[in-house]
Amino acid sequence: MQEKVEHNDKFMKILGEIIKSHRKKLNKSIYAISAESSISKSTWREIELGLCKDIKIKSLWKVAEGLNVPANIIVEELTQKLGSDFTLSDFD
Repeated sequence: MQEKVEHNDKFMKILGEIIKSHRKKLNKSIYAISAESSISKSTWREIELGLCKDIKIKSLWKVAEGLNVPANIIVEELTQKLGSDFTLSDFD
């Protein structure tokens, strides 16, 4: 069970880092980007810090739209950073 939590934590932490990186490239605060994307500041902050337990595809899509980045680019970056041997399927 602990391994499952750590695996998901790694996934969410790296996703958060990617999202934060894209936001910083836009030179926007969490306040500004959350207002533009209709995502609360607290939710956006939790996503960036990797504190979310999980993220729905709909939420990821809204985040990507707020960043003006196609969702598939975020997923591709996540895949690259996690590596080809990373999987969540063994832990569900």
